[in-house]
Amino acid sequence: MANFETLYKNVIKKSLVEKFGYKNPHEIPKLTKIVLNMGVGAAVTDKKKLNNAMEELALIAGQKPVMTSARKSIATFKLREGMPIGCKVTLRSEKMYEFLERLVNIALPRIRDFHGITGKNFDGKGNFAFGIKEQIVFPEINYEKVEDVRGLDIVICTTAKTDEEAKYLLTSFNLPLKK
Repeated sequence: MANFETLYKNVIKKSLVEKFGYKNPHEIPKLTKIVLNMGVGAAVTDKKKLNNAMEELALIAGQKPVMTSARKSIATFKLREGMPIGCKVTLRSEKMYEFLERLVNIALPRIRDFHGITGKNFDGKGNFAFGIKEQIVFPEINYEKVEDVRGLDIVICTTAKTDEEAKYLLTSFNLPLKK
């Protein structure tokens, strides 16, 4: 069992019940999934870049990513409907907690001039999304083998009903949110 999973079960659940006064144990907010998405616009002209992005995302997530395709054709970008333009991976249960632990303890502190993640990216239903500008902050990525520095979108989905509950849950995991 991951450290963050035991932290949630033993400490965070109790503090959520104390703060918000839940009566039913199924009301207590929890993490459901973490989705990692990497868009590769250069894949339109060079398929090798998409393969490199998929390999890097597989290293970061510890799970094989799925290729994403364009939904619409956009002539100015030379993009046709159905063309592969990115990859994504959905993490659940133990892999989700392991990734969150690596993100909070290793990857985010390695970002240069990092002052926390803006706390405005909640969607109103307890989900939180943010981006990282460089995939090289993860220790699994070998810096010498990286051809292109790419960004990475991270969406953390919770069962929280409000943003306040989700914010409390994520800050309990030491996610560095700016006030």
